[in-house]
Amino acid sequence: MNMTPLRLFSKTLQILLLCAFASTAVLAEKIDPNTGEGYVKLNRKLHCSLKDGEEVTYRWWGNAYSRIPGQRDTLLFKLEGMNVRQCVTLNDEKMGTGYRMVSREIMLYLHPETGEIMRKWENPLTGATNDVIHVANDPVNGRPSFPVNKDGKENKFHASFLNGTYFANFEVPLFYPNPLGGDYQKLIGGTYHSAEIFDFSGNEDDLLDANTDIEYGNIAWVRIAKWLPWMEMGDRPGLMYFNAVGKKLQSWNELPDIMKKEIAKNYPEYTNAPPADDTRKNETSWTYMKKIIDQRRAEKSAAE
Repeated sequence: MNMTPLRLFSKTLQILLLCAFASTAVLAEKIDPNTGEGYVKLNRKLHCSLKDGEEVTYRWWGNAYSRIPGQRDTLLFKLEGMNVRQCVTLNDEKMGTGYRMVSREIMLYLHPETGEIMRKWENPLTGATNDVIHVANDPVNGRPSFPVNKDGKENKFHASFLNGTYFANFEVPLFYPNPLGGDYQKLIGGTYHSAEIFDFSGNEDDLLDANTDIEYGNIAWVRIAKWLPWMEMGDRPGLMYFNAVGKKLQSWNELPDIMKKEIAKNYPEYTNAPPADDTRKNETSWTYMKKIIDQRRAEKSAAE
């Protein structure tokens, strides 16, 4: 049956209005950061993915400097890092539906001028040549995260929103027994004392959009810490600071060639995240260095 021009116009207008309403409904579907459920979803979007088992990769790069009283700061080496991760959903009768992240990470120390991976390092602070120990922490797993804490309080996602951009910062002060120290650190010092500072930023709409699973945000990372053990600096005065920027990648293959080649050669397991049910104890830069140092000492002793 043919429609009159008026009926055709009316029908077209109805369709357009329905489309507009549907579009508005989709656009209005935002995650509320002030709810426990929003807290979980936004953290998952930022750190991994809303989909269980979907692996994502972060990359960062930057510089490491010395800070010694009475001296100019010195660029010691450049940094190139990656972390591959996935998340799995967890359910708790009291705390609700949350998640846990499992990951592993590498950070390479690069020559301050050429940018090449260093195996040996000419220490400008001592004049010695040191054997480099790169970071290869496996696993680096997160604690379970839920909408509600054990005390019954609902979590909220803490971030600032300005001109369409979100900003989220996390400070992690570290103070615990040094894995390379002895049993008397409380009496004579030597406790591992550091600080890790993480900043995330990106598009506000992308983060809050309830119809997307991942937010490909930007990151900044700062570490303030004592000398690295492989630098053999002992108790010389001073400290180090690391400064890096980075981003969540859309694919593991977006890592730079220098990292992909190093992984293929020495760390093949780092092409994927740990299994979702990984229950191993976390590795830190210091516990990993202790393993390598002990291994090198054992090899040297066996060769003598």
